[in-house]
Amino acid sequence: MDAKERYEKERSDGKQQRLLAILEAAEQEFIRRGIEKTTMQHIADAANIGIATLFRYFPKKEKLIVAVATKLLQPIHDAFMATAALPLSCLDKLERLFDFLIEEHNRASAKFMVDFDSYAAHSQEPVEDMETFVALHRRISLHFAAIVQSGSEDCSIRQDLQIKETLTTIMNSFGHFSRQLSLQNNILLFESDLESRPQLLILKGMFLEYVKNPS
Repeated sequence: MDAKERYEKERSDGKQQRLLAILEAAEQEFIRRGIEKTTMQHIADAANIGIATLFRYFPKKEKLIVAVATKLLQPIHDAFMATAALPLSCLDKLERLFDFLIEEHNRASAKFMVDFDSYAAHSQEPVEDMETFVALHRRISLHFAAIVQSGSEDCSIRQDLQIKETLTTIMNSFGHFSRQLSLQNNILLFESDLESRPQLLILKGMFLEYVKNPS
């Protein structure tokens, strides 16, 4: 590698590091203040960069919001992809996905994703740069579809069920409930001393028992 190539590599590495720092700072500010109340100046200050530098990377706050959402969706995609590839029964794969969502639900990032869902749903104009986020979400759906298909083939799931519809409904319900529990101190729930994790474990057991093939 000659001097010019080394310089270009160092420059590229520096830009990548700065981009990651911006995304990390934006994630923390969005979680702390909420998406609507966070300004680009807040993010620039948190990332220790000038506002002009931030706008060179992200000309609009909306683009930064979607970039953070896509970053946080990536581990979910990776978990579904890895689970789909395992040599396990459909029932065992579902249990692994439930366990993953239980571990994820209490992370601060879950609160951002709830806020992001609301932000995108209430946006009066199409949210810019959503294509990458939507494409990643579709890939998650494809990995889950492969898991569902295995339930029709390995007979670990009750064959009297509409397997695709039932497993999709169950996973959507579990995912939605786990994310809402991440906000349980801020939303109206029945008063209880029961923490969120035991509730999710109970729901997991109910769902698995319902779909399990008893034979």
